[in-house]
Amino acid sequence: MALRQRLIDGDLPSKILTEDAEQSSLYQRATRDVESWREAGEKPLSWLEESYPEQLRDVHDFPPIIFVRGKLVTNDRGVCIVGARNADDEAVEMARAMAAQLVARDWTVVSGLAKGIDTAAHSEALYRGGRTVAVIGNGIDRYYPPQNRYMQQRIERDGLVLSQFWPGMAPTKYSFPMRNAVMSAYANATIIVAADEKSGTRHQARQAVAHGRPVVVMRSVYENTTWGRRIADDSSVLARVVDRADDAVNEAIKMAEFGFSELPYLW
Repeated sequence: MALRQRLIDGDLPSKILTEDAEQSSLYQRATRDVESWREAGEKPLSWLEESYPEQLRDVHDFPPIIFVRGKLVTNDRGVCIVGARNADDEAVEMARAMAAQLVARDWTVVSGLAKGIDTAAHSEALYRGGRTVAVIGNGIDRYYPPQNRYMQQRIERDGLVLSQFWPGMAPTKYSFPMRNAVMSAYANATIIVAADEKSGTRHQARQAVAHGRPVVVMRSVYENTTWGRRIADDSSVLARVVDRADDAVNEAIKMAEFGFSELPYLW
C-alpha cells in the first residue's frame, strides 16, 4: 500500500528501486519474470500503461499489475452479478435472467467464475452472445474450479479474463476477497443475488460500498443477513432492495448511469 501510494504521488519506480540494498538483483529478477510471462504469451499490464482499465484506476486499492486474456474494451460498462456457490435453483435462474437482460441492453456481465451464481451469469451471457468478464482469484494460467476450465477458455476467446495474481499462483482463502475488490472496481454496479451471513459475497458488497459503486440487494439477502440490511439501510450508500430480476437490472443500470452523468452536477 505504501509503495502504491508513492507511485500515485509521482515517485518514479526507478527512484524507489535505488532505495533498496538489493536493487540490482531485484531488477534482474523482475526483468526475468516479465520476460518469462511474455514468452509464455501472458499480458502483464501495469497501472502506468495506457491500456490498463480506467475504472480500476478510480479506486484506492487498485492492483498495480494485472494479467489479462481476451479483449480489453475502453469504458466497458458492466454490472457484477455475484452470490453463493451453493445457491438454490431459483437463485441460479434469477442470475441467468439478470445476465440475459444485461446482454439485451448491451451491458457487460461481470462475475468471478465460481460455482453457483457466477457460473450461471457467465454461461448465460455466453449463450446469449454477450460480453462477459471473469475476475479470478488465482493465476491467469490456472483453472478454478476445474470444471469451469472450458468456460474460462471460452471467456478468454470471446470476452475477458482478468487476474491480479502472478501466473502459476493457486487460489487461497485470501485471494478471493482480494479478487472481490477488483471485481467491484471493474463493474459499474453490483447485484447480490443470493448469500447467507458468512458468505464470501459479503466482501464484494463491502468493497462496492468502499468504492462508491451502487449495490442492489435481493430481498432474501436483505432479510437473511445483517450485513445486507446494514448496507441497504445506510442512507449514505447508493443501494436498493428488490424482489425481481428485472427490477435488479433496472436499478443497477439506473444507479450506474446516475453515477456517470448526474453526480458531477451535484457538486
